[in-house]
Amino acid sequence: MNYRFPLAILVLLGLGTGLYVSLPEAPARVKEGSPSVDFSLPDLKGAMHGLPRGEVTLLNFWATWCPPCRKEMPSMVELHNKLATRGLRIVAVSVDKKKSDLAGFVREFQLPFQVLHDADSSVSRRYGVFRYPETFLIDRQGKIRQHLVGGVDWMSRSVLETVEGMLNEPANGQQG
Repeated sequence: MNYRFPLAILVLLGLGTGLYVSLPEAPARVKEGSPSVDFSLPDLKGAMHGLPRGEVTLLNFWATWCPPCRKEMPSMVELHNKLATRGLRIVAVSVDKKKSDLAGFVREFQLPFQVLHDADSSVSRRYGVFRYPETFLIDRQGKIRQHLVGGVDWMSRSVLETVEGMLNEPANGQQG
């Protein structure tokens, strides 16, 4: 009778260890200062696109079912309208499973920037994204300058100053 409790503990520890070992590896995070990870994903018409090169890029991972994603989208549209002519490229990567959900969202919010579909989340995993939205600001040299987690007011002064500062940098990467 006295051996049951220690035996039960050993069994539970063995099960816990087995579960822990079988868990998938946590995604590797792309860190600020590291090079961006290139990819190829389809747009809503099926054309394949990669990450823009030589451009200041806002790379946003999001989903239609994500309340903070929905909340930040109007200010992202406003940021695009304000800075696209100065060279800002916005690439919005949806992790929605169904393309039809994505198409409806794009129509609803009248998204004027590039929207790509990462249905199997393979690209978001390569960036280490698992919370939505997550955004990477990438400079003209393809280096991650900022990683932002959660909804952002893209028209806030601090964000505008950061993005405009990146746009004002010379194309060769030397800050003036």
